[in-house]
Amino acid sequence: MKNRIVVSAVCVFDDAGRLLTVRKRGTSMFMHPGGKPEPGETAVQAAARELAEEVGIIVDPRELQLMGVWIAAAANEAATDIEATVFAAPGTWEASPSREIAEIRWLDLAALDRGAALPQDLAPLLTDHILPELASARSSARSGD
Repeated sequence: MKNRIVVSAVCVFDDAGRLLTVRKRGTSMFMHPGGKPEPGETAVQAAARELAEEVGIIVDPRELQLMGVWIAAAANEAATDIEATVFAAPGTWEASPSREIAEIRWLDLAALDRGAALPQDLAPLLTDHILPELASARSSARSGD
């Protein structure tokens, strides 16, 4: 039986349409900013708090848009799944690493659409769920659906 960790995560984009990914200290995988809700905190409240703590982006929780809830293998913990409630932050942002974040990296989604290689150091939530979801949304937008 795998352990399960409940987390909230946020998709954040810059003015070039790139997706923000972060790497926590002592780990090698890049993922969304986010983390575990504190006692009494809703998923959206946790998402907004973690975004502020990890990358200095302040957004009202009411402005975050629910993308979905997915289960994926945890990037940095063996025999563990995460149940991630994922939100999108409106608008475009700049970010800087703080607290437990060692590094940020912006992922060029347009380059991926053009066939660029997917970095091998991305968390399973990103590769298995979020990137396909975002690619589908971009494809629908391009075709006018």
